[in-house]
Amino acid sequence: MSERTRDPDDGETPTDSLESTDNELENIPDWDDEYVDRVSDRLLHNYDLEKDVAVDGEQFTLYGEMELVSKKHFLHPALSIAEHESTEHLFVRRVDRVDDRTLDRVVDLGHRLSSDWIDADEEHFSTEFTFVLIAPSIPDDVCERVEAFDGRRLLKWGYHGHYEINLVVVSPDDEHLVASENADVATAFRLWEPIEHEEPGLLGLISRRLQL
Repeated sequence: MSERTRDPDDGETPTDSLESTDNELENIPDWDDEYVDRVSDRLLHNYDLEKDVAVDGEQFTLYGEMELVSKKHFLHPALSIAEHESTEHLFVRRVDRVDDRTLDRVVDLGHRLSSDWIDADEEHFSTEFTFVLIAPSIPDDVCERVEAFDGRRLLKWGYHGHYEINLVVVSPDDEHLVASENADVATAFRLWEPIEHEEPGLLGLISRRLQL
């Protein structure tokens, strides 16, 4: 999907903005899960969201996709000399417990999807596969592994960009979350912490890291 933010000078009226927001809310599924529903409210402006998605034999409660395009111009915006595409695929599901085997399954899935879902060429900058596991609790060994996890892989030595697997494990009841270094979307899953208006939004965090 494309970014859903609007330029304040694009002629949109306040009424148009309200109607657009209402339409977005109407298209968001009901996940029958209060926590996931509240998280989706934080994601809906930047991600296309789907409910109950099966991917390569794995079932996920929520799937989200966000696409960003960066263009470099020469003298005038009409003269584009470079265009880079970045995509994030977000997968969320509840698990009874999380351990090394659980993490291995989603990491392996991410590597498989990188072969099937990425059109690796000069315009490809990055593709991210972010997996969020909602668990009753987070063992210490899982925290250590997730925090140290590095899932970045270069494509054709970087000439075709890279892909990255990000991990997030969250225990809402314990207000505890652990994430790999570049999993910026983890901000949306910390419902016990407000997203401050003076801080970069979700899209801003991702755009800044991708240097768009």
